[in-house]
Order: sequence, then structure tokens, then C-alpha cells
Amino acid sequence: MVIMDQSSNTSFDTSDSEKLKYLGSRTVSESEECVIFQQLDIFAHGFSIMEEIRRQGKLCDVTLKVEDQSFTGHRLVLAASIPYFHAMFMHDMVESKQRDITIQGIDAVALGALVNFAYSGRVTINTNNVQSLMVGAAFLQLPRVRNACADFLKKRFHPHNVLGIRQFADTLGCSVLVEAADKYMHQYFHDVSLSEEYYTLNVHELLDIVKRDELHVISEEQVFEAIMRWVKKDLETRKCELPRLLASVRLPLLTPHYLVDRVAKEELIRASHECRDLVDEARDCHLMPERRPLLQSFKTRPRCCNYIMGNIYAVGGLTKSGDSLSTVEMFDPVIGRWRMAEPMSMLRSRVGVAVIKNRLYAFGGYNGSERLSTVEVFDPLKRHWFKVSPMNCKRSAVGAAALNDCLYVCGGYDGVSSLNTVECYEPDTDTWTVITSMQKHRSAGGVIAFEGFVYALGGHDGLSIFDSVERYDPHTCLWTSVTPMLTKRCRLGVATLNGKLYVCGGYDGATFLQTVEMYDPATDKWKFVAPMNVMRSRVALVANMGKLWAIGGYDGVSNLNTVELYDPNTDSWSFVAPMCAHEGGVGVGVIPVCKPDSESF
Repeated sequence: MVIMDQSSNTSFDTSDSEKLKYLGSRTVSESEECVIFQQLDIFAHGFSIMEEIRRQGKLCDVTLKVEDQSFTGHRLVLAASIPYFHAMFMHDMVESKQRDITIQGIDAVALGALVNFAYSGRVTINTNNVQSLMVGAAFLQLPRVRNACADFLKKRFHPHNVLGIRQFADTLGCSVLVEAADKYMHQYFHDVSLSEEYYTLNVHELLDIVKRDELHVISEEQVFEAIMRWVKKDLETRKCELPRLLASVRLPLLTPHYLVDRVAKEELIRASHECRDLVDEARDCHLMPERRPLLQSFKTRPRCCNYIMGNIYAVGGLTKSGDSLSTVEMFDPVIGRWRMAEPMSMLRSRVGVAVIKNRLYAFGGYNGSERLSTVEVFDPLKRHWFKVSPMNCKRSAVGAAALNDCLYVCGGYDGVSSLNTVECYEPDTDTWTVITSMQKHRSAGGVIAFEGFVYALGGHDGLSIFDSVERYDPHTCLWTSVTPMLTKRCRLGVATLNGKLYVCGGYDGATFLQTVEMYDPATDKWKFVAPMNVMRSRVALVANMGKLWAIGGYDGVSNLNTVELYDPNTDSWSFVAPMCAHEGGVGVGVIPVCKPDSESF
């Protein structure tokens, strides 16, 4: 059969094989005749109607009984929404044919809320029901509800409840909440150790905590005082546990004065032969550093909490025109942006910065006319800068690091030549001591504390730029060379994260660098990781909240106010909020946010 198109006098063969139909003056394939209509809200609409039907008690075919309460429902809805009931009703269990089913192992209020959730997809979580709801969600195999409860609890961590929440999460096998509780406890260990929950820990639980590298403490004194408080809370029962608890305290990290005046004079320690031996071992470590290799390695390894949240302070630096600044600004990680902080008393560019005991120190620098030996300190609680004893030498382009209870400044430039001299500052006595000089004269090098040593990396001596690295052992008072970097760098950034040492940017004598290297002490090797997005000389690098922050610098054309963030999990850099008052060349330090403000319940 042939049908004529009246408009074109064209004939079409309409055999069955072609499956064409003539509609007016056009042909349409059979597939084009199918129209799919979809009502996207039918499921939500249908379930809300089923919820109303259930509330009216109609068409229900099962009654769930727990304690003295009953909840009616529809097997089909419960099986479709809750895995526990899917297994019960779809696998010929006895309950699949019962009208009334008694449920064990779940709270009545939680079961009622989760049956309602099966119909509505909504559940209200509050401080009164979160624990029973989380138990019920785990029992009924509702991981998303369980995770929502875990998120609710994470936001309400407090030093007085975090240990209890951790124990609760552990009994449920909720590893995500256990890990989050551990991180919080690490960050606020001192505050946690003052809580009532802390005193209820058994000795095995306490040992597990005080052995951890990740504890954030101002000094090892806080760990010692914490175990003494725990022992004295139930003296007669717990005093026998003191020797093995004290063995987990890193006594060689305590100052000699504290060891003698506090630890050695403690009556419980004097009464224990094992404890006295541990104190003598720590004393020997200070008096005879050559015996240090005989100690268990953890005892001299400083604790380091990599994911601690802190406020980042950018100090001094340069204007676009190259003038020195006294300006200070702070990045608040809670609001995610920079804001102005209290300025220093002096102009300082090329300034050394370090943090110890939650105070920010600014060393030397250049004020626009001369190099400086002065030092000032910022107390974040008093929001005030004050001066302390000056260094013995004037130093700009100087590196600084905090190790144990001391601050070290290394090298720099005094206005005439690059320096190899090193000074050690003790905040408790406000005194400076000149210690062993570095092997090389290093100006604009990187200085960092890492695994119990002070590392000095790169820099220049006025003639050559270095790839070399050396480190100082405070027990032997010696500098030794270690594996050099892959690239020679001065004006570089350096930081440590997750047991690795990172360097970024700088200048190699010909190029402003954006490359980044990582040193792994386990392999004693450097390797390149993802480069930054822009070249940065005079860059500051710090670790905060488990990531690296590359701040400011100079790209060969302009001073920079931009900031980049490195995520070691993805090996990638991304831009974050830029500084608001600086144009590169800043000194940077991180002061931990040490006072938790979470809601307690």
C-alpha cells in the first residue's frame, strides 16, 4: 500500500517491516508514539497517605510489642524501609506469619520513632533520645540514622562527656564516632583529665591514652600531673599501678628542674623503687646524653597532634612597596576568614616566628633601617604583646622552632653576613644561651622541630643556595648532616604533618619555585608531591587541622596575599581565603584553640 503525501507528491511504502504510520502530512515512528509520564512525588505522597492510614489503625497487619507498648504497622512498609524487618518478613522466619511480634533489645521510644521514620523518612534527634535512638538504629540496621545520631553527638563533645560518648560508640561498633571522640580527647587532653569521667577509667584504658603520640599537651608535665590525679583519686587501690603508668610518661621531655623539684619529691614515687629508677633514667638522659640511644624511642619523641584546630597568626611582613609592617592578622578556622589582631610594638619583616605554651613569639627581623635582636610575645588570652629578653645577635631572615620547653633561633642575616650561630631561649627563666653553631651559614633557611630534633633546611650564605639539611640533637648538642632536599631552596616554607616533613616554594637562584617536597623519616628519602598553584618565594608554611597552609610569598612580580591549602589525602592544593592586610613575607604561627565551647549534656 502506498500513501501519497499531498504536500510533496512523495510516495511512501508503508509495509509492516517499516512500521510507519501517516498522521496528517508527517510520518512518525512507532517509538516516538510512546510518552512516559513520571510523577516524582508519588512515593513521598504515597508514604504520607500510608502513614495516615496507619494512624487510623486501618489495613495494619502486624503489631510490634516492646516493654509495655505496642506499635501497629504494615509488613510491606516495614520490610521496604527497615532492613531488620525485611530479613524477618522475607525469609520465612516464625515472625513472618505472626500478627503480634515481641521485640527484644530496643527501647520502646526508639522503636516508635523508627517505625514512624519508616513511613515519613523523618526522625527528631535530641539530647534525651539520641543514645536510645542510636542503639535502635544499629539494632534495626539503619546506618544513616545511626550516622545522623553520631553527627549529633560529635557536635556536642565536651571534656566532661567525650570519654562516655566514646565508650558508648565503642559498644555499638561505631568506629566513626570512636575516631572523632579520640581526636577530640587528644586535642583537649588536659581538660578531659580534669573531668569526672576521667577518674572512672580503668588502668588499661588510661594506659592506652597516655601512650599516644597524638596527645596535645603544652608540656609533658600535663601528662604526669594527669596520672598522679588519677592515682590519688583512689589511692589505696591505684597506687600499685603507678610504676607502669609512670613508665608511659615521657620523663626525659620534662625539664631537669621539674624532674628534681616536682617528680622526684613526690612521696608516691619516692616510696617505689621502680618509679625512682624511671626518674633516675630521665636524669641520666639530661646529664649523660650519650645514654639516650639506650632509652626506648618513644620516651624522647615529642607528642604531636596533627589535626588540632588552631588560629593562624600572620605576623609582620611587607607592603606592596616593600615597607616593613607591625601588622598582625589572624585566620579563624571557625568562620573561615582572616581578621585583624593586635599589632606588634615594632615593624618587622623577615621575622622568625614560633609558638610555645600557646604563646606566639616574634624574633628579630628588619624594621626598614636595621636588623633587630628584640623579641616580643603575644598572649592570646590577654590579647597583648610584651617584650622579653633580646637575642645575643641581630637577626633577620631567621628561622625559629619550639622543641620541648625551649625555643631555638638559627642563622639569619645580621646586616653584614649570613650567620651559622644558634641561640636557645628558655621562657621560664627568660634567658638566652648560645649553643653549638650549625655546619653552614644559613640565611633565609627553613627551621622546624621534628621527631625530637631541630632541623635547618636550605637557605644561602650570600654566595650559594643550599639543598643541604642538618639537624640538632639537644641531648648531644651536635649538628649532623642528613639527606639533602631534591632542590636547592632559600626563602622556603617548612612544616611537619602526619610524621612527614614538607618544604615548599622558595628560590633556587634562577627560578621562583612552586614545587613541594616531602621527607619520610622511615625511608630517609625525599619525594615530590603536588606543586602549589603559584610560585611562592618568602612563603610561610604551617600545619593546621590535618592540612598544610602555604601563606603569602613573592611570585617574582608581586608580593602575594593569597593562601593555598594542601590535603595529603588527595595530594592536591586549593585556594582558600586570602589575607586581608598583608602582601607576603609574613612570619606565621598557629595557636591551638584550647578552650572547647561545645554544648554539654
